[in-house]
Order: sequence, then C-alpha cells, then structure tokens
Amino acid sequence: MDDISVMICDDSALMRNLIGRIVDETTGLTVCGKAENGQDLIDKLQTAKPDVILLDIEMPVMTGLQFLKKRKELKLDVPVIILSSVATEGAAVTIECLELGASDFITKPGASVTLKIGDVTNEIIEYIASYGGAYAAMHGKKIPDPEFFHHQIKLKEAERFVIKKKGEETAKSVSITKQDVVPSSWFQPKVKEPVVITPEREGGKIELIAIGISTGGPNALREVFKDIDPNLKQPILVVQHMPAGFTKEFANSLDNICPLKVTEAEDGEPILGGHIYIAPGSYHMFVEHKPLGNFIKLSQDDPRNGHRPSCDVLFESVAEIFKNKALGVIMTGMGRDGAAQITEMRKKGAWTLGQDKDSSIVYGMPKVAFEMGGVQKQVALADMAGEISALAKEHLLA
Repeated sequence: MDDISVMICDDSALMRNLIGRIVDETTGLTVCGKAENGQDLIDKLQTAKPDVILLDIEMPVMTGLQFLKKRKELKLDVPVIILSSVATEGAAVTIECLELGASDFITKPGASVTLKIGDVTNEIIEYIASYGGAYAAMHGKKIPDPEFFHHQIKLKEAERFVIKKKGEETAKSVSITKQDVVPSSWFQPKVKEPVVITPEREGGKIELIAIGISTGGPNALREVFKDIDPNLKQPILVVQHMPAGFTKEFANSLDNICPLKVTEAEDGEPILGGHIYIAPGSYHMFVEHKPLGNFIKLSQDDPRNGHRPSCDVLFESVAEIFKNKALGVIMTGMGRDGAAQITEMRKKGAWTLGQDKDSSIVYGMPKVAFEMGGVQKQVALADMAGEISALAKEHLLA
C-alpha cells in the first residue's frame, strides 16, 4: 500500500508540528513537506509531490488566498484544504477560498491550541484521507479504503476517552499506537447487497426536496445548484455538515451562482417554493406543519450521529409530514448520517436519490443508505442537477 502524501502550510511552527504529528501517527498518511507561507509552498512544490495541501489563510509574504489565485495560474490540481479561523469574520474569506478552488475547510482550534487540537483530529484525518486519497488513487497510487482511516479515527477516539476518564498516566499503559493498526491487518468491508424495500404507497407529487450531504459537500452543492432548473417550483432544504458562523456566507456564495434564491434558514420562517434553505451550523433543521403551511424549525438538541445539523433530523420530519410527496437526496460524506431516515422516507413512498461511488469524495453516507434500501437510484454528481430537476418537474403538484 502507498501513503497519502501531505503538505502542511502554516506560518505557526506550533501548528505545523501539531498537524504533522497527527499525520505521522496515522497509518497510511505521511508528511512530505512543511511551508511557512504561500511563496514558500510554491517553492517547495517544485520538488515535493503532495496528494493534498493543508493551507492556512493568514500568513506573511503570501496569504492562502493569494496562493489559491496563483495556483490557478500555475495550473496546480492538488486538492487544497483550508485551515480556517473559527472567527466569524474569517468565514467570508474561507468561502472565497472555496470559490477559488479549495476543496474544503477545517476550523482551527482557538487560543489553547495544544489542548484543543484533539477537537479537529478526526476532521484532519477524514479530510486528508478523502481528498488526498481520491487524488492519490487518480494518479495511480494504491491506498487503503477510506473505511480504513475511519477505523483509525474510532481507535483515536477510544484513546481520548480513556485519557479523559482515567487520566494521562493510566492512559499511557493502554495507549493506542500507530503499530496497533496496520494495512496488513485490515479487512475491507464486504459489499452488501441492498435491502429490497416495498414502499407503503407509490410515489406521489413532489412537494418538497430534502438534501443531506457532508464531506465533499461545498463543491458538490456548487456543482448541483449552478445547474438546477431555474423554473423549479418546489422548496429545497439542505443539511450540509458545517460549523456555526460559516453557513450564512456559504448560502450567499451559492446564491451568487444559483438561479434559485439560496439563504441560510431562519427559525419559524415559511417554506416557499423555488427557494433553497441551508441549515445553520450548530442547529438541527426540520419541518413543522401548521394549518397555514409548512415552516422551518431550528433546534440545538443534542447532536445525532455526531452531527448538528443532522441529515437524519431533516429526513425524519420530511418522512413524517410529506410521506410519499417528497424527494430525498443523500450525497457524499463519511459515516451514516441521513441513511436511516432517508430509508424511512423511501418506506413511506418518497422518491430518493443517492450520489454514486465514483463521483463521491467519500462514498459513506450514500453507500449505507443504498445498502439499507433507502436509495431508488444512484446518480453521478454531474447528472444530479438534471435528475433532481427532471423528477421535480415530472411530479409537480398541479
């Protein structure tokens, strides 16, 4: 097996070392270089051949934003993951980075970096494995299945749990090391035949479209919404796993390229046709039915499947209220959020689509949903806008 090569670019030596340690302690990943700013990164890319770049935004000499503009000129195709400040004022710049071709972003820990780096360890591994893995495979490398890295994430979570419960000294005696998980001991999960579901009723007229998406989502949604039918009449509700403070800017960014109106959802607002609503970061979004119509509801109830917003929360409410009069779409993302409840939507007769393996950055959520029988049809990302638009038009309530 080959390693996924990682280049880290951050003006903070502490951050470079902390992230480098996470990479080096993960089997299947390796640091191929570290840079202090965008210009240093360009210089080092003359010899280093990374599969993915982790890029800070605020740096001297050349910022991350300036590097991304230069990257286009140099025609570099290596995926870039932004290391973003959690501050709200950094959100606009982060979204601009996505517009310039960055693949995704991770919010950096706050002031106590050493204490909080564990908060983003899972994301760092997941995003490197996802984006870097896809690039490495495309260029002929033989790399472990994404589930292999997900397995390591679970082991690291177990270790942190022991540290929290028993203390650092006790934890050392049961510490999980890199040697505890090696590719030779990994057995790739077997492909499961999808469960056959007989819906309670036939698919009806589509009154609402619900989309659940995670890793790989920012660019996938840009791809879908720029090509969506401008005459689409139904409302679209979207849960994209994204931190608080970023979803408003993300919605504004989508609104700039989408023929339909895109906004960050607000609690209690009416759900209007031909309008796309993005769930705010840190809030579950679901539908509430009242005599006067359907309304957006937001809550900060506990995370579900490790996420808030959760795709399952949205799909659950749609299944309950709309039954067979809805379209559910589950797209790229690690884990299983949304799989159980889009399957429930399908059982009630709703139309359902899932992104296919080849076009997914991570074929996790749509894979689980497909295996559970919750996906009627698997669709490539390039065809998703057309498929959604065609179904919505064909099954429009007169």
